[in-house]
Parts: sequence; C-alpha cells; structure tokens
Amino acid sequence: MSTPLDVDGSALLAIVERSGFPESRHLGAAALVDPDGAVVRALGDPAALVYPRSTLKLAQATAVELLGVVFDPEQTVLSAASHSGTRAHVAVVERMLADAGLDASALRCPADWPGDPVARRAASEPARITMNCSGKHAGFLAAAVAHGWELESYLDPEHPLQRHVLATVEELAGERITHLGVDGCGAPVPVLSLAGLARTASRTARAGTALGDAIRAHPWALDGPGRANTVTIERTGLVAKLGAEGVLVLVTDEGAAVAVKALDGAHRATTPTGLELLVREGLLPRGLADAALTAIADPWTTLRLAF
Repeated sequence: MSTPLDVDGSALLAIVERSGFPESRHLGAAALVDPDGAVVRALGDPAALVYPRSTLKLAQATAVELLGVVFDPEQTVLSAASHSGTRAHVAVVERMLADAGLDASALRCPADWPGDPVARRAASEPARITMNCSGKHAGFLAAAVAHGWELESYLDPEHPLQRHVLATVEELAGERITHLGVDGCGAPVPVLSLAGLARTASRTARAGTALGDAIRAHPWALDGPGRANTVTIERTGLVAKLGAEGVLVLVTDEGAAVAVKALDGAHRATTPTGLELLVREGLLPRGLADAALTAIADPWTTLRLAF
C-alpha cells in the first residue's frame, strides 16, 4: 500500500547556492509518465501519496466540462486557474457567474486579497471574487445550476457535484481515493500518488483537449502576467500548473506529463526539476527550458539540480 511522501521516499532535487556557498537543499519526488500513463522516469517514490492541491484544478475543470457546462476559452482557463486577481481575471469570473444567473455572493471560497500587486493596491478589502480559486468555484456553481443542484452546499463532499468530481479524478488517475481532505479554498481534495497525478494532468491538458488548448492560447488567465505558470507556458508551450505546498504538473502537447512534489512545500525547485526531466527525455528543447527558467530565476541565488 502506498504511503505519504516522506524523507525515505524522496530524492535530493536541488541545492541552492548564494555567492558560491550552499544555502538550502530541497528534497522531493517526481514522476514522468508517457501519453499512455506509464511511468518512464522517477525521482524518489512515484507511488508516494501527496495532496495535489491546485494542480487538481485541471481535473476539477474537466469534471465540470463533462457535466455539459460550456465555457468560452478564457472562462475554461479560469475554471482551472490559480489567478492573481487582476481586473481581467475578475471580469472573466464575473461573466462565468452572470451566465449562470449568479453573482459573487454565491461563491463559497474564502475572501482574499488579489495576488497581483497592482490589483492588491487598488482593492479596498479582501473579496471572494479576488481569491485565486474563484474561477474554479464559479465553474462548480455553473455545473450545479445546470443540473438543478443545491447551491449553498456545493463544496460538501456528499454533494452530487463533488461526488462526480471525485469519481472523475479516480478515473483520470487510474487509482482509488483513500483519503480526502479540505483544500485552502474549502473544496474537497484527495490524496493521489505522484504517478496518478501525472496521469490526471496528461489526460486533461494535452493538446486537443478543450482545457489544454485554452490554457496554451490564454496563459495569462491561468496565473498572471510575469508569474511562474504563465511565464513557463509562454516560453515552452507546455501546460504548467502549480499547487500549494510545492506541487507542480507540466504537460506536453502529446500528453507526456510530470508531477513534482517538494517535501518542504517550497516551489523553488519544482519548475526546474520538472523542466529538466522533460529535457532529459527529449520531450522539451533545452533552449525553451532555459528561457523559462531565466525569466523566473532569483538573480541573487544559483539553483543547481542534484540528479
């Protein structure tokens, strides 16, 4: 039986140096799967269990799509986004809600300040619609309205919407959910193996899927200008999705996918690790990976991969 990711199931991913002196070391694990879902490369234990956090949004958005909800491409991306709360992001979420006959008062995610500095300075107070998960919640509400389901309890694991989402996750991951928690936005979040998470990302965000094509066409909507996911998508053509506590998935057009979890919950090593695995398997040109990493690098430190 699989166990939670721990030190024994981890590998050393990266060493961070400042002015030539080692300052931090990041342990973790990763699984790279081919388009059929088979593990072709792993660091640490690919069967180790982790909370996928916001990387699960790719599956949650796909579950909403499977319920017959039709969004335009920008709305599709926002249904899977961890957005920075810019005016452009909020406008799309407002359209999603309005199309369902709702407004921001229906959202049950916590109120939060926008992540974007400009939007944060302009905000008078935290709001649910500027919380980074508001697009996902708008997608949930749209599906509940479409099926005549009760709205107030749409985050309850026993709600028909969430039962459908979790069944979809099991099918995409190819494994049974053995533990269910609560994410930072109040939605149910299961634990998955890293291999199962990579399979889930592969099956939801490869080229030819509505979600994968929309994200590649509108990378700003998934994260925000200058932020890690948006920059990685723009520079590489991959779908990139971060989750809290050091989780990342990357998906190629063809459907190869990598899932990374940093044991310490930090993100400094996740994107470099995921990109490097794709480069070494011949799935991403070195130049594209370097362009992305240069754009998001800390100018005062050097990150050296350890595998």
